[in-house]
Amino acid sequence: MILMPNAFDKTRLEVLKRITPDTDRERQIFSLAKKLEKKVMTASKNAEIKAEVRVEGSLAKDTWLSQEPDIDIFMRLPTTISREQFGKAALKIAKKATEGHRQLERFAEHPYLEAFVEGVRVNIVPCYKVKKGEWKSATDRTPYHTDYVKPLLNPKLRAEIRLLKQFMKGIGVYGAEIKVGGFSGYLCELLILNYGSFAGVLRAVAESKGRQVIDYEGFYKERGRDLDLLFDEPLVIVDPVDKERNAASAVRVERLDEFIAASRAFLTSPGREFFFPARTKLLTKERILNIMMERDSSLILIKFGRVSVVPDVLWGQLYKSRRALRNLLSQNDFSIIRDDVWSNENDTNIFIFELEHLSLPAIKKHFGPPLQKPKECENFLKKHLNSPDTLSGPMIKNGRWLVETRRKNLEADEFLERELKEGGRHSGVAQEISKAIRENFEILTDDVILNFYTSNSSFAEFLTNYYEGKPSWLKEL
Repeated sequence: MILMPNAFDKTRLEVLKRITPDTDRERQIFSLAKKLEKKVMTASKNAEIKAEVRVEGSLAKDTWLSQEPDIDIFMRLPTTISREQFGKAALKIAKKATEGHRQLERFAEHPYLEAFVEGVRVNIVPCYKVKKGEWKSATDRTPYHTDYVKPLLNPKLRAEIRLLKQFMKGIGVYGAEIKVGGFSGYLCELLILNYGSFAGVLRAVAESKGRQVIDYEGFYKERGRDLDLLFDEPLVIVDPVDKERNAASAVRVERLDEFIAASRAFLTSPGREFFFPARTKLLTKERILNIMMERDSSLILIKFGRVSVVPDVLWGQLYKSRRALRNLLSQNDFSIIRDDVWSNENDTNIFIFELEHLSLPAIKKHFGPPLQKPKECENFLKKHLNSPDTLSGPMIKNGRWLVETRRKNLEADEFLERELKEGGRHSGVAQEISKAIRENFEILTDDVILNFYTSNSSFAEFLTNYYEGKPSWLKEL
């Protein structure tokens, strides 16, 4: 692995200059955070709920990025509040504290509020005020994360964390939410603490082979077998405040793979495009049509409307439903080249399947049991010998019974229309997705897709990236 110090240092300094908050920006954001902290405290008192209100996350640790400041305000609530009332009470307080601003209900393990105040994203999150290790909800650890990381940081490490965060944002692997399945800010901080620098993290990742394990506090130093039994993910970073938790459990394999590949590419040839990718240049309608013809495959879209759930639930159900539909198509002999899902998280959701062929021949081979299983052979013959769907056979091929039978589903679009008419629950489509599909859905194929492509720039960007099919940072070798 060849590291180019001059190019690396130049890129590093350019990026740091752009992502490090200056004094005025710091004053503005910290002032807003303090004001909101007071409002949440006042709203808590008015609701007669005793809450400890704290700023957490990247702002509390001073690892935030100047262009994307997120203010995370946590309400540490008494354990006497039931789980049922926990989220409701917190949302009520959060809505009161951000009254007059755009608000969105979000959901992780429990509800929390996202608001936009003075152009800044604000998350107001409840957690229980518990002793370390006595967790009642996943967010109870967050104040302990802040208290653990803060004393270990210095200006140099904060700069390295900012670089790693922006790098991950640029290559599309930042964010532990279900939609992304990537690296959280806390995970970036732990990686820098462990390896000491942005370059150190990238080198370690680029040279990694197989499963990666980081136990910064050495909980399992003499107990490696216990660690292997407890965690089976390809990336394990033992949470320093909870030895029974893998802080990297949300990272999907494909995100880890993308991080490894991008790290290798950057160390070989550093550049700003890893941190700040160029805006996707949309392909023209004519070019999309030409690509479809060149590929000679069939693109099929299942388009449906609003799903009335928060984004994390939406994406979880979209991914689950896509897997179910992929299996459904495969089980009915439709060969899938690639599939994906797109959503504007509002009123439009789309499953995308690219098939080798939209239509299948009427005939298919159906193998029966081997001759060594006489009872099963008898049942097979009874079923197929006089069946109207049997076109040829039964015959013996390579020691097994075989029939050439009539295929039931010949057209992928017509097949999906039938299967999804009642929502597709019987095929494994997730509950809320099924409801939305049952209300209304469309099947779009091949060049019919172009009408939607030209009318929706966000989808057009997605489809352009789909057809280009390579990371924005990938250069000529």
